[in-house]
Amino acid sequence: MAPGAPTLLLLWLLWLPGFPPRAAGCPAACRCYSATVECGALRLRVVPPGIPPGTQTLFLQDNSIARLEPGALAPLAALRRLYLHNNSLRALEPGAFRAQSRLLELALTGNRLRGLRVGAFAGLAQLRALYLAGNQLVQLLDFTFLHLPRLQELHLQENSIELLEDQALAGLSSLALLDLSRNHLGTISREALQPLASLQVLRLTENPWRCDCALHWLGAWIKEGGQRLLSSRDKNIMCAEPPRLALQSLLDISGSSLICIPPSVHVEPLEVTANLGEDLRVACQASGYPQPLVTWRKVAQPREGQPRAQVQPEGGAPRPGGPGTSDTGSGMLFLTNITLAHAGKYECEASNAGGAARVPFQLLVNLSQQQQQQLAPVPPPATGPVSHEPLQEAGSMAFRALGLATQTAIAAAIALLTLTALLLATMICRRRRKRKKAPGPPGEGALFVNDYSDGPCTFAQLEELRDERGHEMFVIDRSKPLFAEGPTEAADGAATGPAQGLPLQPPAAYEIHC
Repeated sequence: MAPGAPTLLLLWLLWLPGFPPRAAGCPAACRCYSATVECGALRLRVVPPGIPPGTQTLFLQDNSIARLEPGALAPLAALRRLYLHNNSLRALEPGAFRAQSRLLELALTGNRLRGLRVGAFAGLAQLRALYLAGNQLVQLLDFTFLHLPRLQELHLQENSIELLEDQALAGLSSLALLDLSRNHLGTISREALQPLASLQVLRLTENPWRCDCALHWLGAWIKEGGQRLLSSRDKNIMCAEPPRLALQSLLDISGSSLICIPPSVHVEPLEVTANLGEDLRVACQASGYPQPLVTWRKVAQPREGQPRAQVQPEGGAPRPGGPGTSDTGSGMLFLTNITLAHAGKYECEASNAGGAARVPFQLLVNLSQQQQQQLAPVPPPATGPVSHEPLQEAGSMAFRALGLATQTAIAAAIALLTLTALLLATMICRRRRKRKKAPGPPGEGALFVNDYSDGPCTFAQLEELRDERGHEMFVIDRSKPLFAEGPTEAADGAATGPAQGLPLQPPAAYEIHC
């Protein structure tokens, strides 16, 4: 063999279909060739790092990936096909595929998705096929697929979908195939299928259809022109209820047999008076066919911060949510820690395809006398002129009716006035002594105190007089008591009795020798 022949042979074998070359940037345990990366059945829990950015087809099936980490697919802007089927995905974050603007096919079959958020498929403007079969989807909300204008195939079979909102399929103007078979759908509205202008294949079999007036349009639509969308197998739309129509094909039932019974509502009692802080439950019973949806709401729109009523299924735990939350069959108005804001008019509404019925309910809130006093508004302080009425005498009935704090304040004021009088009398007596020690000719501003006997005196015994020249002169009048209002003293100093009505002990008799 010529020199170098083994090397050439090895290179030739590596380029055979069975021997794909390993790319330099291939993740560990994955197989990479051309623009395809295979990482299936490797027990991966996350998207492996190191996938070449030029990858166009990525196989991640049969792993244990439970969540798409933010930014995990961001470097893979060239992806055309992404296979994530048979993993453990529970939710799709909005914008998880925002970088995959070239993606044409996305397989999410066989995961654990229970719901799809609006915006979960944002960025997939070129997507053609979306596989969501075999998940745990319960309902499809409005505008779930709004960001998929070029989608042609939508596979939703083998889920648990029981509610398809009227605008759930909005935006799917290019959709050609819709598979809703093997779900829990009981009805579907005409509005839900209206956005599907390009629909060519519709699969609705193996659902528990409720053949009533709400499904009348579907039977008429199929008979008029919708048969072209259904294969011979798909035309067997079998009724599960009512019992008289069970196991019959919708196409074999006359329109007059598809009937509804309008709802009737019963609330007992219609008015309740509750105490502040209590909890309250009021049942709303509804009957009709199909089973009505029951909604409690406050008649007046609650302001921001006002408590909202909760609705709970009868016999069940409270459901979160406010007025407008619905429940089938019967609903329970559940209010906790009742305040004044809860008082007012409520309304229980039951609706089905046959119509709607409403019953009003009145809630009154009872306040105890103590609570009424606590909530009573405080009167504003008086702004009028200050009253000049005389204070009540200490011994009067009005004084005794005052509070302890007021009585103490009045007594303190009386004591303060008495002390002030004593201080003034002391000052006058001192000035008199000084004048006796240093006598001088009387002149302007001279002060004379005439006393005709020695002994104690008080301010109450002094009388202010002026002589012929206008000089000030104080004369002691011994006929007056030592205190104008207070206990009188005998000559030996013993008190003869308290002043009339004074509730405090009489002050001590301060003597001033003038």
